[in-house]
Amino acid sequence: MEVRTYMSTSPITIGAAQSMAAASQLMKDHAIRHLPVLRGGQLVGVVSDRDVKIVEALPDVDPESVSVDEAIGQEAYSVSPDDDLGQVARHMHNHKYGSAVVMEGKKVVGIFTTIDALAALADALGAKA
Repeated sequence: MEVRTYMSTSPITIGAAQSMAAASQLMKDHAIRHLPVLRGGQLVGVVSDRDVKIVEALPDVDPESVSVDEAIGQEAYSVSPDDDLGQVARHMHNHKYGSAVVMEGKKVVGIFTTIDALAALADALGAKA
């Protein structure tokens, strides 16, 4: 089975120069927990809801004044839509990644998260919705 079967398509991304407040708002508006970070159209990392919460909890720090680039907490793990789902899930587990950015060449085409992995597991176990 391939990643494309369970990935979320058309992921929301954010520019590295944007503020953490903007990242927080995007996550709230779209009910997501991971944002691929782009600089000049190139993937440079992933910012998570945990990164946002850490910045928001820092005393005397205004999330409007902290750029996403300064707060990227997770290295971007990227995969192809054709990659084997089991291998990607195992790699995410081994490295404790919450997401994998799905790329076709240099273009972000999807994101595969732990929630997507749970959907794959439920299907594999034959669980009804």
